[in-house]
Amino acid sequence: MFRVLLLAFVMAACAPLPPSPQDLEAKRFEMVPGKAVIYLVRDDPDISLDAGTIMLDDMMMGSTYPGTYFRWVVDPGPHQIRGYAGDAGSITMDVSADRMYFVQHSYSRGFFGFGQSFFRVVPETYGRGAVLRGELIGGR
Repeated sequence: MFRVLLLAFVMAACAPLPPSPQDLEAKRFEMVPGKAVIYLVRDDPDISLDAGTIMLDDMMMGSTYPGTYFRWVVDPGPHQIRGYAGDAGSITMDVSADRMYFVQHSYSRGFFGFGQSFFRVVPETYGRGAVLRGELIGGR
């Protein structure tokens, strides 16, 4: 009996937490009138388990990990997403109002401790699937 209780306790401790209200809201994929919505998604598995720190228009947004995503509401026009510090990866997008964009982020740790981000715009169906599998880590 003790082993059964111990096993049940261990299994319960490994249960994932329920999604946050912000995560559930972001997964509704709602537009914001007059704005563009950008989802930056990092698949799980990814090339690396390391954190990839991200900048949006020269503002620090935080770090991605495999299975995470950001949702940003931005003004129409050009926006740059890039890695931080020695990470030279970047993508510049010219976004339109009332549109949704999905950008895949991959990250690899290189020699001498510097990492490299890779970004690419992905089709909406792919991006939505990655978001639905992922966990929201930030927004704007």
